[in-house]
Amino acid sequence: MKTRAITAFFFTIVMLASLLEAYTFSAFYLLLSLVALLEFYKMVKIGGIRPHRNIGVAVAALIFLTTAAYHFFQFELKYLLLIIPLVFAVFIAELYKKNKIPFANISYTFVGFIYVTVPFCFFYSLGFIVDFNTYSFHFPLAFLLMLWANDTGAYLFGMKLGKRKLFERHSPKKSWEGFFGGVFTSLVVSIIISFQFTEVEPIVWAGMAAIISSFGTLGDLVESMLKRSLEVKDSGSFLPGHGGFLDRFDGLLIAAPIVYVYLYLLLH
Repeated sequence: MKTRAITAFFFTIVMLASLLEAYTFSAFYLLLSLVALLEFYKMVKIGGIRPHRNIGVAVAALIFLTTAAYHFFQFELKYLLLIIPLVFAVFIAELYKKNKIPFANISYTFVGFIYVTVPFCFFYSLGFIVDFNTYSFHFPLAFLLMLWANDTGAYLFGMKLGKRKLFERHSPKKSWEGFFGGVFTSLVVSIIISFQFTEVEPIVWAGMAAIISSFGTLGDLVESMLKRSLEVKDSGSFLPGHGGFLDRFDGLLIAAPIVYVYLYLLLH
């Protein structure tokens, strides 16, 4: 617990500092998304799959940088077509590999984009959700605070009151009591946020908290399903006491796209 607490403290400071300025925010989450993708490819490799890591990382970087460039420079969306040749390079590269399951390798390369890169792009775009070319740290910060509140509340309530299993097949320790405790804690944080950030009504912040709690929990379960299928305990070992970056951001991967759609439909 001491190791976990120290790691969480310093990493939280770094993450919060990265939100303060647009270019720092861009660089930090580009790096974070690529490291998480590399962890994903490393995990599936344990299961005998050989994804095209180098091409995958190149495409992921281009997707993220294109997203950032759109917000900063508002260029025409036709330039997104430049991603297509790189994407189809995966199929061509597989021709030169001697493998019995070529389309499994291709498939997992693409799954990496969908499961890791795209959600990080949606989270990144929360910084520009009000005005597409003006950065504000309010929504990314609120997202992270609600997500952390959910995780903390679920852990504490589950530890003290947990009796009814939430999804024992994929995560034996999760309970319904912990889930509702996480929702409650996240809603409390959303109320506090509504007093500080007034871009939207308190009910909108509360809805965001409910989505993050629900889909963040599902994101945790999805990653547990992945790790169990590959018989892996952690996605990595970079964060002492916490595993890998994919372990720390599993909730974000499912929640961020849903939150973005929710806010986009309300604000535009």
